[in-house]
Amino acid sequence: MRSSSIQRKTKETAISLEITLDGTGKSDIKTGIGFLDHMLELFSFHGSFDLTLRCEGDLHVDFHHTVEDCGIVLGEAFNKSLGDKKGIKRYGFCMLPMDETLVYSAVDISGRPFLCLRVPESMPLVLLRAGDFPAQLLEEFLRAFVTHGKLCLHMHILESKEIHHLIEGSFKALARTLKMAIGYDSTTMACVPSTKGIIGE
Repeated sequence: MRSSSIQRKTKETAISLEITLDGTGKSDIKTGIGFLDHMLELFSFHGSFDLTLRCEGDLHVDFHHTVEDCGIVLGEAFNKSLGDKKGIKRYGFCMLPMDETLVYSAVDISGRPFLCLRVPESMPLVLLRAGDFPAQLLEEFLRAFVTHGKLCLHMHILESKEIHHLIEGSFKALARTLKMAIGYDSTTMACVPSTKGIIGE
């Protein structure tokens, strides 16, 4: 069973997280930000990850620290759960439609963090909000997640006119992409999927 737990406490947030990668999509999430809770529940369900997360953050300041730190801890737990990464497919991709929104996502569990996020010019994240949730925090969450998960992620929003759909489609696509990448390749179960014999160095 590929699982891990992480606890992280700073002056800005206190987070406790448990994840099982080979789960059934059950989640119990309380971050203090309803929109983020919903996105992480979708991530859990569509990735078939069992996820429990508690976060107490400085929401009287803003949402930034809570969102970023949840991404950090989730990335750390995801990487830790994969262990030596033997037998995984390593690469995953997904083309996910959500009404008028179309998201393309591709990942390499490479050990080398990199994020490329592209959105339509007509939808600058820095200017938009989903309810009271600043859309630019999508990028902050993804960057924190890939940095501490040691992943290369390309996510392109090919079409969108509704910011809620853009963010929700991104979380769903990320989950489906990771689910593919961490799946086992029956032909190379005893091998790390790299000619170097190791991932991340």
